[in-house]
Amino acid sequence: MMLKLYYTPIACSMVPYINLVEAGAEFDVHVVDVLKREQNSPEYLELNPKHKVPTLVIDGSPLTENVAINLWIARNFPAARLLPSNPAEEFQAIAHLAWCASGIHPAVSLIGSPQRYCDVPGTEANVRMCGVKLLDEHFTLADSLLSGREWFFDHFTAVDSHFFWTFLRAIRLAPDGLDIARYPNCNAHLARMKARASVQKLLDFEKQALERVPVGR
Repeated sequence: MMLKLYYTPIACSMVPYINLVEAGAEFDVHVVDVLKREQNSPEYLELNPKHKVPTLVIDGSPLTENVAINLWIARNFPAARLLPSNPAEEFQAIAHLAWCASGIHPAVSLIGSPQRYCDVPGTEANVRMCGVKLLDEHFTLADSLLSGREWFFDHFTAVDSHFFWTFLRAIRLAPDGLDIARYPNCNAHLARMKARASVQKLLDFEKQALERVPVGR
C-alpha cells in the first residue's frame, strides 16, 4: 500500500500525521506551500478540488476531509485501536471527530483568519470575539468530558489527536479574551499528548516543514 499525505504546517493535516504514526503506517509526506498557492495549482486541484489540506492519497486514489481520512486509518490499521471497539462508543467517537472538524475547527478559523468571514473594514476584532465565545463553549464542554479521564475514551483514539490540534492551534493564536487556564483538563490532555512519541515525531517534522514553508504561527 502506497500512502502520501499532503500536509501544511500548523494546519489540521497534523491530525492524520499523528494517527498514521500511531498506526505504524509507512507514508510519504508532501508539504503544500500555501504561500505559493500550491493548493490552487492544477496538479493539486486534480487531487483535491476543495483546495484544502489534508489529502491522503491511497494507492493513487485521493481521500479528503479529516473525519473520513482518520476513519480510513482506524479501519485499515485496527491494531492501533484508533477507535473504541464497542459499537456504541465507536459512533460516539465519530460524533466527536465531526465535532472537532465542523464545530471547534471553524471557531478556531474565526480567530485565525477573520478576514475570510467579513468584508467590512474594521470588523475583524468582532469576528475574533465571536470565535472566542464559541471556543469557550467548546473547550468548557471538552473540559467536562475529560474530567477524571486521560483520554476521551478508555484509551487513546483518533479523537484525542483531533482535539489536540484544535486546542494547540487556539493556544498558538492566543486571542484576547480566551483564558486557556480555565480548561485544566484540556491542558492536562495537551501535556499527555505532547508526551506521546507520535506527537513528538510530528512536532519535529513540523519544525522542519516550517523552515521550508514559513506559513506563520
